[in-house]
Amino acid sequence: MPGKRPSADAVVIGAGVIGSSIALELARAGHQVIVLDRAPGAGQGSTSASSAIVRFNFSTTAGVATAWEAHFGWLDWAGHLGSEVGDLAMFRKSGLVMLDVEAAPRMSWLPLFDEIGVPYEEWDSATLAERVPGIDAGRHWPPKRLDDEEFWEDAKHSLGGVYTPDAGYVSDPGLAAVNLAAAASARGAEFRFRSTVTVVEKAGGRVTSVRLSDGTRIPCAVVVNAAGPWSGAVNHLAGVGSDFTVGVRPMRQEVAHVPVPEGYGGPVVADMDLGTYFRGEAGGLLVGGTEPECDPLQWIDDPDAVDIHPTAAVFEAQVTRAARRLPDLAVPNRARGVVGVYDVADDWTPIYDRTELEGFYVAIGTSGNQFKNAPVVGQLMTELIDQVENGADHDASPVRFRAPRTGLEIDLGAFSRKRNRNTANSGTVLG
Repeated sequence: MPGKRPSADAVVIGAGVIGSSIALELARAGHQVIVLDRAPGAGQGSTSASSAIVRFNFSTTAGVATAWEAHFGWLDWAGHLGSEVGDLAMFRKSGLVMLDVEAAPRMSWLPLFDEIGVPYEEWDSATLAERVPGIDAGRHWPPKRLDDEEFWEDAKHSLGGVYTPDAGYVSDPGLAAVNLAAAASARGAEFRFRSTVTVVEKAGGRVTSVRLSDGTRIPCAVVVNAAGPWSGAVNHLAGVGSDFTVGVRPMRQEVAHVPVPEGYGGPVVADMDLGTYFRGEAGGLLVGGTEPECDPLQWIDDPDAVDIHPTAAVFEAQVTRAARRLPDLAVPNRARGVVGVYDVADDWTPIYDRTELEGFYVAIGTSGNQFKNAPVVGQLMTELIDQVENGADHDASPVRFRAPRTGLEIDLGAFSRKRNRNTANSGTVLG
């Protein structure tokens, strides 16, 4: 209602899976939290279009450690939520095989699995063919466009992969965000939907309040920007970003849904060799892309202006690539799938950090690969906020987060806005 003047210790902008997780943990820590989102409900933005794959293949120790810790939250989702919230999203432990690829050779990241303690199996091409129903173990690198004659050539060599039995996917990503929001509400957090922030007010170098499009002003001590593809615009409202060494910008993405009459009972397959990934779902297969160099990236200026309908060209490319890996897969004539927008960081690694504006924090640049870390992001952001608000100089001496389930110590400097860009990164959603 215009003129109403609520207040909060902390305002979280964004009620996706990341923002709702942050709200839950801030509320658990005793903060009075208000969550603002322009959508009609939790998880209705980027989260709802997520492939929701839970995997551990990252190129940094912090990335692997965070994903490994988070998967225990998915395994014990009801316990993680800590409240009765109705129907629960389900984690399906299908396993995942990361196929060998020159851009990310297994020996460049397997030492991180050994360091963190992630179980894995190394498969040769014969084992891959045996363990994944209907797969073709041919090596096709690099990925190619369908109009490239070389795309259709027979493979001259074969490949193997690394299998992680504890990986899988969450059945309903939107429901996962709804679960987190319900748990946060049970802890006293207030969610205000159809609410758009238009002004971030400050005084003396510190955030003081946010103002909404209806004129409502909400005084607060802390603001957390978890606005997904709108995060850059929110940063602009706050006047932050001048000291960022890593930028973020929105990218349109499509994920194809392909009917498979017998279903698909194998593991998630991460296939940078052909430029795709796929996983099973009810009655079919979900197929996405891994940003191969041969495909143009769909950077956008306005997330609100994105065409939400899948296109025939992208659908055909993604599904045909998957059909090279699964030769029995039919390529339908009609495009079917979902369109979402990633909030992509320059190095495909998130920014979980403070900013130069005191009290203004960011959980942005999640790049289509941070859904899996939602159970942990709320915890590490709450630890970061509490330490910085109590005088810690995170820029000079990065906060270290002790993961509650694994006991791992995670250096949050790895997610700093001022970090050196990770040159070991694959430069794709796989991170």
